[in-house]
Amino acid sequence: MDHTASAARPQRLRPEMPGIGSDPASVRQRVEMLERVLERSFTIPGIRRDVGLDAIAGLVPVLGDVLTAAMGAYIVWEARNLGVPKWKLWRMGANVAFDTAIGAVPLVGDAFDLFFRSNSRNLRILRKHLDKHHPEARVIEG
Repeated sequence: MDHTASAARPQRLRPEMPGIGSDPASVRQRVEMLERVLERSFTIPGIRRDVGLDAIAGLVPVLGDVLTAAMGAYIVWEARNLGVPKWKLWRMGANVAFDTAIGAVPLVGDAFDLFFRSNSRNLRILRKHLDKHHPEARVIEG
């Protein structure tokens, strides 16, 4: 058996899961990905409105709202770990609580989820904090 043939084979690339660490850049990557999944996964044809898991899971009574509230709370938890001030954490928590409370109302809450994006609001708060206190975590598109 010729060992040089197996050595010449290209190695299969193993994609690394982005943002597994606890550093600000990894947290930012994770939170941005989660926000995209919750708020902007795909576009509704015709009205060209971005929707995500938050609006879709809200169609499943109770379970969907609990699931998306937990995912929204995770973003607040990550913000807490990064040292976001308490008043901003309260604001982020209020965004999640308001979205969950109104989203739990049948029909009205489902429509509300299309327009009130608590996770996008919370991502904006977190980005401002990261840009100010952890500028090395900024993502430079190239």
